[in-house]
Amino acid sequence: MTRYVQKLSAPAPGWTTTVDVIVVGSGIAGLTTALELRRKVDRVLIVTKGALSSGNTVWAQGGIAAAMHPEDTPEEHLVDTLEAGAGLCSEAAVRALVTEGPDRVRKLVERGAQFDTDSTGGMTLTREGGHHRDRIAHAGGDATGAEISRALVARLEAVNADPRIEVIENAMVVDLLTSVPDSDGRPGPVCGVTLHVIGEGTRDGIGAALAKSVVIATGGIGQVYRSSTNPASATGDGVAAGLRAGATLADMEFVQFHPTVLWQGASARGQQPLISEAVRGEGAHLLNAVGERFMVGRHPLAELAPRDVVSRNIVRMMDEEGSDNVFLDCRHLGESFLRDRFPTIWERLEERDIDMATDLIPVAPAQHFHSGGILTELNGRSTARGLYAVGEAACSGVHGANRLASNSLLEGLVFATRSAADAAALVADGTLTLGEPVERPGPTSLVPATMLPRIQSVTHRGAGPFREAEGLRRASEALATTRAKFHTTNGATVMPQVAEWETSNVLGAASVITEAALEREESRGGHQRTDFPDTSEAWRVRLAATLNPDGHLELMRAPIELG
Repeated sequence: MTRYVQKLSAPAPGWTTTVDVIVVGSGIAGLTTALELRRKVDRVLIVTKGALSSGNTVWAQGGIAAAMHPEDTPEEHLVDTLEAGAGLCSEAAVRALVTEGPDRVRKLVERGAQFDTDSTGGMTLTREGGHHRDRIAHAGGDATGAEISRALVARLEAVNADPRIEVIENAMVVDLLTSVPDSDGRPGPVCGVTLHVIGEGTRDGIGAALAKSVVIATGGIGQVYRSSTNPASATGDGVAAGLRAGATLADMEFVQFHPTVLWQGASARGQQPLISEAVRGEGAHLLNAVGERFMVGRHPLAELAPRDVVSRNIVRMMDEEGSDNVFLDCRHLGESFLRDRFPTIWERLEERDIDMATDLIPVAPAQHFHSGGILTELNGRSTARGLYAVGEAACSGVHGANRLASNSLLEGLVFATRSAADAAALVADGTLTLGEPVERPGPTSLVPATMLPRIQSVTHRGAGPFREAEGLRRASEALATTRAKFHTTNGATVMPQVAEWETSNVLGAASVITEAALEREESRGGHQRTDFPDTSEAWRVRLAATLNPDGHLELMRAPIELG
C-alpha cells in the first residue's frame, strides 16, 4: 500500500514567533479555548484560516443541547446521546458533556450570547431528532451558530489590547512541528506549527510559531465529499496535520449525512443549504413522491429518529421510487410561525423561489458532520505529547457512531474548557516545555487543486452513505494512486497555493476514512455496509489509525473507554 507523507511541501519559514499555547481555529471550540487560556498562561496565539468570525460554528442552525429545563436531567440527556451513538460512545466522555454542559451554556450567556427567550425571560427550548425532551436552546430562530460566534468574537476583540493574546487571521497552518523522534522512530512531541499568511495579516508568507502546546480546533472534513453542508474551508486540515505529526486518529469511518439538505439537482457541488432538524422538531413531516409520511412505522420517533436512521430511510425510499429526493412538508405550521422561527432558512429558500408556507421542500441527505478525528482523552490530550484537539477535529468519544442533534456545539464548549485547563496546568508545572523542531523524514507531497473534484467523487462513490467492499477497494486504490503520484523528495521552491495544501489534506483524510470503512465489516450509525448490514458485538470497538515510522497506515482495534 502506498505510504502517506509525514509533511507537506512548503518553503522554509521566513520568520519565527514563540508563545505558550497555539490555538488553531476560530469556531466555538477554538475561541472558547483561547478565552479560557488567556488568564492562565503568559502568551496565547490564535491562528485562523479566514477572518476571526469565519469558523464553522457560524453555520450551525439548530441550536445547542443541554439539560436546562427543570423537568430535564443530565441523565436523560446521557441516555439519548448513548442511544444515538449506537454503542460506541465513551460513557465517561458523555457524562462529562451532559453534567458540565448546563454550566458551560450559562458561561456562554455571561460572555454575551443572547438565546431566544419566552415571555418570562427563560430560554426557549425545542426538540430535535433523537431527543426525548425539549432541550435545544436556539438564537435568532435558526441562527444559533452565528450568534455564538458573534458573542465570542466580540469578547475576544474586547481584550485585543491584551499582550497575552495574539490573533493571526487569514493564515493556514501547513504542518505541526515536532521535536526529536522517539526511540521507535515516530515523531517526537509537538512543539509548534508552520503557517502561511494567506492575505493581509500581521506577518507575511511562511513562518514558524513555536509553543509548549498546540490545540487543534479546525472543524470538519466536509470537502472530502462532493456535496456537504460544510463551508469550503472544511478541508480536514487539523486531522491530516495530526496524522502526519504522529497523532492517532479514531472513528474516521463514521460520517454523518444530514437527512434534510436542500436538493438542488444532481450537478450541485460544494456547500449545500441545510434545512435544520429543528424544522422537523417543530412538526414538519417527510413525504415521499405520492405524499405519504414514510417515516411513520419505520421508527417510534418517526421524523425525529436519530439522523443516521432518517438518512438511511430517505435513501431507501428514493431507491424504491427511483427518485432523487423526498419532500419536507411544513405547510401546516403557517407562514407567521415559519418566518419568525426560521428566518434564515426562509430567506435562503425564498432566494430559490421556494415558499416554506405553501411549497413542499425537496431534500436529500448530504455530508454534514464527522464523528471521528484526532483521538483524545477526557481533557483533550491526543496521543502526541503537547497536542490537544477539540470540537469536530477531535474524537472525544462523545458521538460514538452517530452524533445526537445539537451536541456538537456543547462538545466544543465543554472540552475546550477542559483542554484549556489541562494545557495551562501542564505548562505551569513544567511538564510541557518548548522543544526544538526537527525535520521529519521521508517524501513530501503537494496535490494540485485540480484533483479535488476527482478525490471528492471517488470518496463519495466508495465511502458515501452506503458502502460495500468492492467499491471501497476501488476508492482505496484510486486514492493510493493519487497519493503516490504526487510524492516528491524536493521541497517547494515557489510558494504553493493554499488550495494545493487543502487538497493534500482532503486526500489524506479521504484515504483514512476509506481504509477504516473497508476494515469495519458491520453496519453501525454513520457507517453502513450493504455487504455487512448487521451490527456486530465483535465490532463494538474503536478503529484507531496512525502512521508507522515508514509512513504506512496502521489500523488497530482500541477500547471505547481510554484508560
